[in-house]
Amino acid sequence: MPYELHYWPMIQGRGEFVRLALEEAGAPYIDVARQDDDAGGIGPMLDRLSDPDNPRPPLAPPFLRDGDVVIGQTAAILLYLGPRLGLVGESEADRIWTHQLQLTIADAVNEAHDTHHPVGVGLYYADQKAEALRRAAEFRAERIPKFLGYFERVLAANGGEHLVGTALSYADLSLFQLVAGLLYAFPKATAAALTDVPQVARLHAAVSRRPRIAAYLATPRRTPFSEDGIFRRYPELDP
Repeated sequence: MPYELHYWPMIQGRGEFVRLALEEAGAPYIDVARQDDDAGGIGPMLDRLSDPDNPRPPLAPPFLRDGDVVIGQTAAILLYLGPRLGLVGESEADRIWTHQLQLTIADAVNEAHDTHHPVGVGLYYADQKAEALRRAAEFRAERIPKFLGYFERVLAANGGEHLVGTALSYADLSLFQLVAGLLYAFPKATAAALTDVPQVARLHAAVSRRPRIAAYLATPRRTPFSEDGIFRRYPELDP
């Protein structure tokens, strides 16, 4: 039975971290909201989010359905999928460490989002542009180097090829996506930061060349980055 991924159909967003794991593993899955209305569409996702009889509802997408099991939150979904897809080590120590790295990536993603929505998610970017300029300046100067520098140290301590162990994990895939998003939203600042973290840059390039990932990136299933997603390119935020 294929996995069911529920996420907004028009953006990569946080659902993309889950898609990359499913694509790398060659796992059968249905991107439910991307189907037409007769086959699924966005309705089932919204119904599950608002179901008053569901005692364990997700707060928001993404969430994954595997039979009777429904998991929300990107990091929790990957914690669940990791051992099932062969994308995490077998030991408890490796599983928890990989999960910790994923949560750190989630922190970086949230900070990237908050550069263009520093005051409130219900406001338009134009309504908080002055605050965004200030937030983005600190993100470019301090936070991008801090996060990428941290992952550089982790890679160096583990031999340079993977974040955990000797095989690809979902954390490697998610670091690829983080770097890809930062290169879209802050191309100048990120390119400069990557010169100081060569192992992160190599991992990003290596993941993009993996056969299943490369094939996925070349298909329409890989929705382009846009100014509706988490990573948004506003030139004034990356002067």
